[in-house]
Amino acid sequence: MKNRLFILSQYLLPHHLLSRLAGCIAECRVRWFKNAFTAWFAKRYQVDMSQALVEDLTAYEHFNAFFTRALKDGARPLDETPGAILCPADGAVSQLGPIEHGRVFQAKGHSFSVLELLGGDAANAAPFMGGDFATIYLSPKDYHRVHMPLAGTLREMVYIPGRIFSVNQTTAENVPELFARNERVACIFDTERGPMAVVLVGAMIVASIETVWAGLVTPPKRELKTFRYDEAARAPIHLEKGAELGRFKLGSTAIVLFGPNQVKWVESLVAGSPVQMGQGLALPKA
Repeated sequence: MKNRLFILSQYLLPHHLLSRLAGCIAECRVRWFKNAFTAWFAKRYQVDMSQALVEDLTAYEHFNAFFTRALKDGARPLDETPGAILCPADGAVSQLGPIEHGRVFQAKGHSFSVLELLGGDAANAAPFMGGDFATIYLSPKDYHRVHMPLAGTLREMVYIPGRIFSVNQTTAENVPELFARNERVACIFDTERGPMAVVLVGAMIVASIETVWAGLVTPPKRELKTFRYDEAARAPIHLEKGAELGRFKLGSTAIVLFGPNQVKWVESLVAGSPVQMGQGLALPKA
């Protein structure tokens, strides 16, 4: 009954209004308020500040600065195995495996369309048909910057508007096509393993999604918007393996897609496995 009520509330709540309110709170610079709220959050979710570049909770200008905090050098060593594909974020594996019949497994009998996930462009979706995916869930306590699994040159970024359901296990098991319904930013790169998509999926009270090349990704109108980066008019954007790609202001999910016969996920990783940015997520498929 509790789960049913929670799922019902997800459909009834004014998602974007709540996220705007959360955004205002997260950007509040009133010292007593932001310090108290940050301290409560850190204690409630057992945030490990010993790895943060700035350990003092009161030193952050607002909650969002704390939430997107940088880590100390060496806090996330990169797997040096030749050809290793890195985990893009801290969190836990939600699911990983093959893309079958153009669909990505979500949870408990649910799946979603790669075509819809990437914004409905068949040309963008085609290279990933029959490929592989990994979905990483970032919990509130986690480091919330997303990094490159492989070195790549940005080809396209697509902002896809949508709802912003929570993305915990309960919603994954009960909301059909959850990750293809939520607001998201799909980034498509050319890499040594062919096309790679990294999709940053928003969630309830996620105030915004940022990328390192575009900053806050919020088009003037909440409608599908494609940004091309492989045109002569734009300087190429190349990011090395392990480089920061973007960040969430409040947490959510990152989904990585590769084409067929390109990667083999590390066998020890299964749904629920804890992961950290920089650890090996996959190896090249022979």
